[in-house]
Amino acid sequence: MLWSVLATAVVSALFLGDGLGVNLLIVAVPAALAAFFAARSAGRRLRPWTATWAVGGLALLAVPALRDAGWPTFLAVVSAFALGSLALHGSRSWLGVLIGSLGLFDSVVPGIIWGVRGIRARADGSRARWGAGLRTTAVAVVLLVVFGTLFASADAAFADLLGDLMPDVSLGEGPWRIFLFALGLAGALAAAYAAAAPVRWDGITVSPGKPRGRVEWALPLIVLNLLFAAFIALQLVVLLGGYEKVRAETGLDHAEYARQGFWQLLWATLLTLLVIALALRWAPRGGSRDRTLVRAVLGTLCVLTLVVVASALRRMDLYVDEYGLTRLRISVAAMELWLGVVLVLILAAGVFGARFLPRAFAVSAAAGVLAFGLLSPDGLIAEQNVQRFEARESAGIDIDYVKDLSADAVPALDRLPEPERSCALRIIQREVLHTDTPWYATSWGEARAKEILEKRPVRGDGRDCYRLGTDGVRDGYEPDDDGYDPY
Repeated sequence: MLWSVLATAVVSALFLGDGLGVNLLIVAVPAALAAFFAARSAGRRLRPWTATWAVGGLALLAVPALRDAGWPTFLAVVSAFALGSLALHGSRSWLGVLIGSLGLFDSVVPGIIWGVRGIRARADGSRARWGAGLRTTAVAVVLLVVFGTLFASADAAFADLLGDLMPDVSLGEGPWRIFLFALGLAGALAAAYAAAAPVRWDGITVSPGKPRGRVEWALPLIVLNLLFAAFIALQLVVLLGGYEKVRAETGLDHAEYARQGFWQLLWATLLTLLVIALALRWAPRGGSRDRTLVRAVLGTLCVLTLVVVASALRRMDLYVDEYGLTRLRISVAAMELWLGVVLVLILAAGVFGARFLPRAFAVSAAAGVLAFGLLSPDGLIAEQNVQRFEARESAGIDIDYVKDLSADAVPALDRLPEPERSCALRIIQREVLHTDTPWYATSWGEARAKEILEKRPVRGDGRDCYRLGTDGVRDGYEPDDDGYDPY
């Protein structure tokens, strides 16, 4: 376990200082081994849910290795940390899952103390063995440096190979590398300590609310169901061809009608989940008739809310078709879709029991983050806007927006005609081709963009971009007051 912790610290210092990519997986492997060895020594067995959390966390770390965009990468890394913490603590209740996803922080200081004690215990009476190990390591390093230098000077191809594989660590980065070493050491020790002595957060319980009478509890929810039903009836009229009537009465076109209601429907979905949680807390619990009433009322509310989710997604689809896709729009649409999955899980809990619900909730959130990252949101944004431009060239494309996307958008933007293509890719090309990022901090999306832009670099000097502007209609675009030219 101690050797795995040391390996985690070393690879953290060597690989984490240049950005994020496959290096996160490289660091996670020895840290996971340290936790495995500690759990095995403590007599813990690998359970199905522990394996689920561990595999899910490692899968989420594939997102930084595949995608260049920073925002899905951030979500994936945070979710991977939460799943790793759940794998170590093994929680199953609502509070256990919520606190257990952050429980690794509680093991940092005890893990360091535990590691120091372990080193002291093994150092006593075994100085000769430690001395032999240090001498062996020193001799191996000297041999690698000497013969590696000779072979690199003898063959340029071998020198390039070594340069690509080995991290470029300069003396000026010493404090930063030392910090990364300490971070990896503390993190691996915390993971191993939590695996050996997990905190059972499930022991924290919240007393249920006082049950209410059937009429007092059910009447407000039935009224809410009727309100939802009336709203959905109107939505069905609109979806079946009533847009002209809505436009005549409100003066709004399809896109304006969609924009007007999406955010309200998103908030309605979130508030409905809060209402369901509070209703379950104060639900009557007298017997089978009470359980049937609760299932009927809340099940109806969940089904009606699912229709509201579908209406919100339909409105977003109309708005995107008119104005294009953006990061905000794809994010809130993904959020609304996940809320629909949560409602389906609540319906399933009403039929099969709610014991699995907290962990299923966490699994659905992690799966959503993983799918969101693997689908490449920046790539989808570029693809939708390019398809919209190809179908309706008169609508133009928002060059000022797509030029700020990540390298994941390059394959789609590469299909644009000139000068739109060069204007959209000029900034991305400067970031991709003029950065010397090592292989372990380079994503697959960035490598693919570099290959495309090396074959077909952008043309011109950017002067043609000023007339394009936003959606191809903003003329006379000039550099900022400080002289910065985005093209």
